[in-house]
Amino acid sequence: VQLQASGGGLVQPGDSLRLSCAAPVSIFSASTMAWYRQAPGNQREMVARMFSTGSTNYADSVKARFTISRDNAKNMVYLQMNSLEPEDTAVYYCKLNWGPRAYWGQGTQVTVSS
Repeated sequence: VQLQASGGGLVQPGDSLRLSCAAPVSIFSASTMAWYRQAPGNQREMVARMFSTGSTNYADSVKARFTISRDNAKNMVYLQMNSLEPEDTAVYYCKLNWGPRAYWGQGTQVTVSS
């Protein structure tokens, strides 16, 4: 399963970005989709997750700033990131979970700096 993440870049504090992840698989609508991030020297952490039911979880550090969404017709998951902070700088990965299986995208760099 090939997941393709995109949309990262260099932005200033307070700016917004939208990350996208394509997961062209027939199991997409039944899968849990998530965004993780990993900053240098840190462990990879879950940022946002959306279950196939539509329910969501967020890390406390991004609640009210980030929004995960999905388009099952396009097999896409998105992460809208608002009010970005330097602490959000990391490589962002999308992840697909289907039953016991997990698949990762290649990561997209987000850098928040003035």
